[in-house]
Amino acid sequence: MTTSNSPNKSHDAALLKTLEGGGPSRFRKAATVVLLRDRPDGVETFMVVRHHQIDFASGALVFPGGSLDKADEAIASNADLCAPCGVSDVELLTFRIAAIREAFEECGVLLARRPGAANLLPAVELAPIEQKWRAGLNDGSLSFLDLLLQEGLVLATDAMIPYAHWITPEGMPKRFDTWFFLAVAPDDQLALHDGHEAVESVWLTAREALDGAASGKYTVIFPTERNLFKMAGYRSADEAFAATRADNIVTVLPVLQKSEEGVHLLIPEEAGYGGSRFSVSS
Repeated sequence: MTTSNSPNKSHDAALLKTLEGGGPSRFRKAATVVLLRDRPDGVETFMVVRHHQIDFASGALVFPGGSLDKADEAIASNADLCAPCGVSDVELLTFRIAAIREAFEECGVLLARRPGAANLLPAVELAPIEQKWRAGLNDGSLSFLDLLLQEGLVLATDAMIPYAHWITPEGMPKRFDTWFFLAVAPDDQLALHDGHEAVESVWLTAREALDGAASGKYTVIFPTERNLFKMAGYRSADEAFAATRADNIVTVLPVLQKSEEGVHLLIPEEAGYGGSRFSVSS
């Protein structure tokens, strides 16, 4: 069993206090998208800083993402609105749709095409769509399903692949069953935080994010930190995709362990996160 230290003591203390206090066992379904783009010295990912008033991961540096909603399920049930991606199960497809929706809501990137088109929607066509729909999607007054139907778009669910599957530990006040997906960011679409749930955004390599967490520049929660650790081993988006396709995704549900050695979170060694036992600072 490999033991490693968590890089973020302030978050560790809050996590430990919450776990010790107990909490609900039910969880929400959620999806996260890891948007990638290459640069000369490696691959970088788009991340946002959560608003401090958000009740989950407030102030943390995270990948864009959020909970599934009913509109996602309705889209998944309409084969004309999603590119074939080898997923026939509606529930599993809904996770991909939620990840695409959240990317648009949180950072203005839309992984979609015109029917029959090979390329993703260009920025010049996206701009008026974003202006018309993005704010309404964020405040709940508009529907992602209506956007697709009225704008004549097909979601590029084939442009993303599953990267990781994490479930929030028992005892947390809010628990999530979250799928992470990899996707290459469209070359000409500008990613920018929404100013509501996310108050800052940045493109950076996984190593830069990890170093920022270690120095105290960023608050990084445990699942994000471990997925950044894995991402740090890739030198390009193509390499990340190839390695992820060849890998078996192991569901991670961290378990809190207390012993004379201290407090640790346990995860499966075979999940590939550089260990199975991680120290939690009190």
